[in-house]
Amino acid sequence: MSKIIKRLPDSELEIMMIIWEAGEPVSSSYLMERLAGEKKWVATTVLNFLSRLVERGFLSVEKQGRFNIYEPLVAEKDYLEMESRSFLERLHKSSLKSFVAALYEGRSISSQDMEELRSYMEQLNHEKKPGEE
Repeated sequence: MSKIIKRLPDSELEIMMIIWEAGEPVSSSYLMERLAGEKKWVATTVLNFLSRLVERGFLSVEKQGRFNIYEPLVAEKDYLEMESRSFLERLHKSSLKSFVAALYEGRSISSQDMEELRSYMEQLNHEKKPGEE
């Protein structure tokens, strides 16, 4: 990830999540349909958020007939990696142990979740990393 990705406000992130989930360029009307079940979204508000996302380099916009079509310029994976790293640094001083302990003690994760995490960590330990023989 070569460019710096900035953290998005919740409403803009909600729009980006819909776009990433679509897996293809989308129109504002597509977004309005997906946002209909949520809080009360007004078309002008969504268009303002889309403009901001274009200005910030998260989306590109292309005019197709009467419609603007939006395509992500930042991959969901890249954004989630940045956001996860930032969250861990800010709230847990980069300590994964502190983060998992807070979740476990707060009963946000179950013993089954812990077992899945343990299994995943073992899998990672057994995979060869690039450059290792």
